[in-house]
Amino acid sequence: MEHAEDAGVYRLRDDLAIIQTVDFFTPIVDDPYTFGQIAVTNALSDIYAMGGRPLTALNIVCFPIRKMDVKILREILRGGLDKMREAGVLLIGGHSVEDDEPKYGLSVTGVIHPEKVLFNRGAKPGDRLILTKPLGTGIVGTALKGGEADPALVARAVACMTTLNREAAELMTETAGVHACTDITGFGFLGHALEMIEGSGTGMRIRASSVPFFPEVRALVEEEIIPGGLIRNREFREKQIEIGPGCPDWLVNILFDPQTAGGLLIALPEEAAEGLLRNMHAAGIAEAAIVGEVIAGPAGKILVE
Repeated sequence: MEHAEDAGVYRLRDDLAIIQTVDFFTPIVDDPYTFGQIAVTNALSDIYAMGGRPLTALNIVCFPIRKMDVKILREILRGGLDKMREAGVLLIGGHSVEDDEPKYGLSVTGVIHPEKVLFNRGAKPGDRLILTKPLGTGIVGTALKGGEADPALVARAVACMTTLNREAAELMTETAGVHACTDITGFGFLGHALEMIEGSGTGMRIRASSVPFFPEVRALVEEEIIPGGLIRNREFREKQIEIGPGCPDWLVNILFDPQTAGGLLIALPEEAAEGLLRNMHAAGIAEAAIVGEVIAGPAGKILVE
């Protein structure tokens, strides 16, 4: 817990450990079935980020049963179950409480070999950084709530948030030399990237022009349609970020955007990174990109160029 890892790992024997995580949140889209899919995709991502394979899950449900039609709850759970089936995860139970606001997510258990666990720390100078999904889902969600989101953009964001990180994780674990991995969620790209280098004596250089994002969110940011979490992320971390003169402020905001079911951020040597990226593109993970590198210093800081 001291290093804000994505999940907990408990060794059962020399060749087997379990990975455990929990995640749930309020709806971020109008359609209950889609919300269920997104919530499950987000929860499973922690297991994939550790290099593990999710096996079982427990539903976590909060629902205002006296105020909302139970059909809505059924659709949320159906969406979640369909996504679990896609992931090969077995739902074995859960717990529900009556609440004024619906919430849904999972407690997930996965497995991994103890010597193959990937932590969010361990990146080494010279490592390249691969990001597997585009940024901007938090901004899109804010625009959706305000009725200002283009339907085509919402559809692209939903497709991103309902895409499992399973295939990216499988390709990653088949690649020798991976030093660290995390998934990009509520703290934004730069917040989670900083977690990878805190206390390590290393820094990062991010090439902002290489970071994938939904192009349409630039206009939303420039219109100040941004989530409160983005503002909090930037205020909390901006002292650890050095922004180059060529990086516009709207792009810096996107780099702090809180993501839901975001991509993996993987640190590995340059040659291995190029091979992994080719494999990802061949597998249809088209937006994956090398977005920067780990550097010797300044320690604990990120240079955004």
